[in-house]
Amino acid sequence: MERKTIYLCLAHMSEEGLEQKYIKEAFDTNWVVPLGPNVNAFENDLESFVGEDKKVVALSAGTAAVHLALIACGVGPGDEVCVQSFTFCASSHPIKYLGATPVFIDSEKDSWNMDPELLEQAILDRKAKTGKYPKAIIPVALYGMPYDCTRIMAVADKYGIPVIEDAAEGLGSRFKGQVLGTFGRYGVLSFNGNKMITTSGGGALICPDEEQKNKIMWYATQAREAYPYYQHEEIGYNYRMSNICAGIGRGQMTVVNDHIAHHKHVQTRYAELLKDVPGIHLHCAPNADYDANYWLCTITIDPEVRIKGQENAYKETVKSAVGGAAGVIHQVDSPTTDCQPNDNIEALRVYMLEKKIEARPVWKPMHKQPVYADCPAYVNGVSEAIFKVGMCLPAGPMVTDEDIEYIVESIKNAIC
Repeated sequence: MERKTIYLCLAHMSEEGLEQKYIKEAFDTNWVVPLGPNVNAFENDLESFVGEDKKVVALSAGTAAVHLALIACGVGPGDEVCVQSFTFCASSHPIKYLGATPVFIDSEKDSWNMDPELLEQAILDRKAKTGKYPKAIIPVALYGMPYDCTRIMAVADKYGIPVIEDAAEGLGSRFKGQVLGTFGRYGVLSFNGNKMITTSGGGALICPDEEQKNKIMWYATQAREAYPYYQHEEIGYNYRMSNICAGIGRGQMTVVNDHIAHHKHVQTRYAELLKDVPGIHLHCAPNADYDANYWLCTITIDPEVRIKGQENAYKETVKSAVGGAAGVIHQVDSPTTDCQPNDNIEALRVYMLEKKIEARPVWKPMHKQPVYADCPAYVNGVSEAIFKVGMCLPAGPMVTDEDIEYIVESIKNAIC
């Protein structure tokens, strides 16, 4: 039998088919537009899940949640926002949407997330250079690993700067027992097709109270004033989640804890099977305060480890999107850039692909992205160093123990 591709994190529906049940209800009642009973129920489910008396707004994407949180924090043209550099572009792009400037903050070695000491240095330096403090701080739960909430919140509180937690990859992750996304003023969640749970596409914003929830909902529905006709005194957006997508989310909430438990199990199995493989290191939580969901499991590979086919790394340009949800890419003339993973990482990616295993490099730090070349960055070399040696391995709910054994054996066989 031909082996099926093992994806990083493939969507997994509830065994009872509740997603289809709620979608059918949406069609049967003709609630196929944004808003509706499924949206309300999904938001209620999320509020129960995150706790801390927080309120949640379901939106069209996690990126939309970042955008609206920035607006609610008063970010506008000429402002600066401190944001983790080691992340996906959705954490920083919305800052540019608003005409503001990202100030990139490098990572700690252990968590791979925002370094609180660098954060404070950046805040003080920006105040000295611009005469004002940054308008917001965005730490990121990279691959589901918590950031140091205690220290980051202490810095934020010291200078009176609101925190927008990008927990898009960290649904259900906890720091000292508290769910990520509930420490700062706002928390961002994502339900993209490859996240812990999916709504096909979608996201949510965790808000501090009902008043802020209503404010976000107003912005997300085109910011209409209370007149019998459409009157707009502020710019709004079409960011609400559809009732159909929310129906998927309602079904997914019945299995979210099972998904989180499975991802943690996958991490444990990788730890057991990789512990004696020379030069391969599994990234784990720094200590018991960090309760990661392990959305993706990540490894680093020592530079001296040689992989089969390594001599051919970066010899040809990529012709199509890499990864199931990568979308359209812009063709390039050169297969290399001035900041890229080591040859053995690229060789292993190609080798694993041939074995029908999806593996990817970790996120390229935003301060090394050409589009952000002119933005301030406070770096210590950590994220760039990890980018050169890091790789993501499959961890989704469709990944079986047999798959994990096959993945580890493939890694071993790839080493020369």
